[in-house]
Amino acid sequence: MRSADLEEIRSLPLFRDMAPAHFAELTRGAYHQSFPPQVDLIVEGRPADFLHVITDGAVELFARWNGRETTMAVVRPVSTFILAACINDAPYLMSARTLVPSRVALIPGTDLRSVFARDPAFAQAIVRELAGSYRGVVRHAKNIKLRNSKERLAAFLIAECERNGRSRTFALPYEKRIIASYLGMTPENLSRALKQLREDGVTIDGATVDLADFDRLCAIALPGRLMDR
Repeated sequence: MRSADLEEIRSLPLFRDMAPAHFAELTRGAYHQSFPPQVDLIVEGRPADFLHVITDGAVELFARWNGRETTMAVVRPVSTFILAACINDAPYLMSARTLVPSRVALIPGTDLRSVFARDPAFAQAIVRELAGSYRGVVRHAKNIKLRNSKERLAAFLIAECERNGRSRTFALPYEKRIIASYLGMTPENLSRALKQLREDGVTIDGATVDLADFDRLCAIALPGRLMDR
């Protein structure tokens, strides 16, 4: 792996405080690869052979059951995914595929577990990462269970506005069908929620969103730290 790639991965909170020798050991068998869109990176049920670190692009985590499919999360740079499965040497509970051209570093799970057992700073960082992921899952579950479709969409648009430097005009980060699935809606329910939000100053033209009345949108979603990041 190139030095620049290693430095980018090293800067992540998960790897930042570990001993240099252990980081070198962890990444000696790692590699960094480019993938086109719609490439399956992992398949649920298979052994967790690698920890994945996305450094460019976007990756959808999804699951299938009984002929149905849902989006669990969308991962963006620079971050890891499928950490819990790798630490436990357990099967993947989700599948993953690229949404756009992406670059992903793959770190062997055996090296991850070996260093985890010997580097206290790294072990503590993993606990913090897993705890943060757990809290993210709880927030998302609360969002799905406690908000109706219109409120969920409003909260999503508020989060994207924040992600884009609080610009009131921004582009949707991925296809509407992905957004609908992530928010626990059908595409038809998403369309209805979009129509309802037009009365509240939300305009969506293709992938471009314009929020004419941000405060009104906040009054609908009531964003807060116990449910939203």
